[in-house]
Amino acid sequence: MNEEKIISTNWIENLAFDELNMDEAGVVNFNDHLNPNGLLEEESISFMNKIRDLFEVYINKFNHCRGGESSGAQIKIFKISNTVNDFMLFRNSLRLIFSRKSTNLISIGLLVNGKDLYAPRMPGQSESDFSCHEITAHVGAFNKISWRFQGEVVDTNAMVRHYLEEFIKNSAR
Repeated sequence: MNEEKIISTNWIENLAFDELNMDEAGVVNFNDHLNPNGLLEEESISFMNKIRDLFEVYINKFNHCRGGESSGAQIKIFKISNTVNDFMLFRNSLRLIFSRKSTNLISIGLLVNGKDLYAPRMPGQSESDFSCHEITAHVGAFNKISWRFQGEVVDTNAMVRHYLEEFIKNSAR
């Protein structure tokens, strides 16, 4: 199955609008593209939205297969108020929280009974520890941003599958 890669044109649109604003306001920013902070902000929001969108697709399918709204075992997804795009999954008093701590750091943790925060288990690990997982942005050559977990580049689909499986298994108890 061939998947077309969607090309983002946001950066070129922003460049054109910046130039129009420069003409109107008389303000010139020649070096903004050399500072990765603005790019990190934009990329971290986009990355979180992509993760949440994937979760929504899988959660809708899971809930449908479990019997839809009539089932008492539905997974719900909520945005966290007063944040740009943090979100959480909820089922049976268990929450899986994705929180953008800064432009280059996303934390992931399981909140049990509203008080105890654990890191989701990883392959080969039988118990969770009391810390969260962290995904960090790495700025490479030409301001190319990659997201990493324990030094490895994150495959978003594999990551979402892992965390959703871990959440479903733990929230079924």
